[in-house]
Amino acid sequence: MEKLKINGGRKLRGETRVQGAKNACLPILAAAALGESCIIHNCPDLTDTHAALKILESLGVCTEFENNTVRTHSCGSLSSCRIPDGLMKEMRSSVMFLGAILSKCKRAEITYPGGCSIGARPIDLHLEAFRKMGAEIEEEGDKIICTIDEIKSAKINLGFPSVGATENIMLLSAVSNAEIEIDNAAAEPEILDLQNFINSMGGNICSGGRKVFIKGVKELGNTEYKIMPDRIAALTYLSGIAACGGMGKLNSVRPEHMVLPLKILERGGSEIECGDDFIIMKAPSRPKSYGKIITLPYPGFPTDAQAIFMAAASRGRGKSSFKENIFENRFRHVSEIRKLGGRIETEGNEAEICGRRRLHGEVLTAKDLRGGAALVVAGLAAKGETIIENIGYIDRGYENIERSFGDFGAEIARVDESYGREIHS
Repeated sequence: MEKLKINGGRKLRGETRVQGAKNACLPILAAAALGESCIIHNCPDLTDTHAALKILESLGVCTEFENNTVRTHSCGSLSSCRIPDGLMKEMRSSVMFLGAILSKCKRAEITYPGGCSIGARPIDLHLEAFRKMGAEIEEEGDKIICTIDEIKSAKINLGFPSVGATENIMLLSAVSNAEIEIDNAAAEPEILDLQNFINSMGGNICSGGRKVFIKGVKELGNTEYKIMPDRIAALTYLSGIAACGGMGKLNSVRPEHMVLPLKILERGGSEIECGDDFIIMKAPSRPKSYGKIITLPYPGFPTDAQAIFMAAASRGRGKSSFKENIFENRFRHVSEIRKLGGRIETEGNEAEICGRRRLHGEVLTAKDLRGGAALVVAGLAAKGETIIENIGYIDRGYENIERSFGDFGAEIARVDESYGREIHS
């Protein structure tokens, strides 16, 4: 059983390169099923990426992954319209394939997706939009069966700016005779990356504000594309530096995607310098209060960064507070940070943190992806040895998190205790 072993309580200093964006890569891989041959660079080497490639293979798409580049080849049609239940359960983003399969096969069969248990995350918005576009949907227990004769033009107003629903509508309608307008669409940078990828294959999608316009095309062709950097991974490393104190540089980033979180880090006393593709941050020995942080759809504060900022705030001076507006079960890391000596009180969807000068090492268990990353941040700031178990969650979204933090001088290693050896650090 692999674990992370951290000897914390030391300042961080160094630089690292940020991986490609997980939340852009997965829907782009789904979109690759719509085209012919695709070469996709900067794909992060994650368990979720490999799960997506397994889904493509199960649909009849040939794939190859080497040195963060994915090559896909489709023979024009998919050999299957069904995703096996085991693959659906591996990750939440498996639902992204629903729109692509339905577009190619006019029928799609899936079961409800898996992933982290951070809330209900219903796909009602996806299915409601599909119905407006002409799909017939049957639900049999855990199974969803969608059929469609022809994709119809529609104006779709999303009740919530759902990232997944926005992406799935794009995937269903990109190859069609329809014209689709999405109001109250998600505006995350990963949405634009998917749009740009589809357009690079010959699609016709444009967006502005919370509107997306899709004019279907007859077919999509070949492309070579590079995935955007991962803003959540970048914020994780910056939070680690904030929690421990020190100085670090991130390369291969887009600071314009992180405007509000960077301002909050500055509120905590960090000095930040940004270039076109780099961020340099100098952090005090302990962050000041972050004030009140409220998670909201982009360009608001990202829910995916809530846990990692809370970990940094646990070593802060004074009080910080968080209000989680996106998912109802996203405080699962709190009980683990308390084991380190963190003072966190929660009530409903709100948490108040009273920062402590010293945290101490402990054995912790990751319970979801971003909460697991938060435990790494907290463990780096805690004096003594911290062991983090169940790190499969972390591997879903971080490409060798121990190596990236190791680039900043952190004493962190992946160990396999069943064999009593260190894997790498």
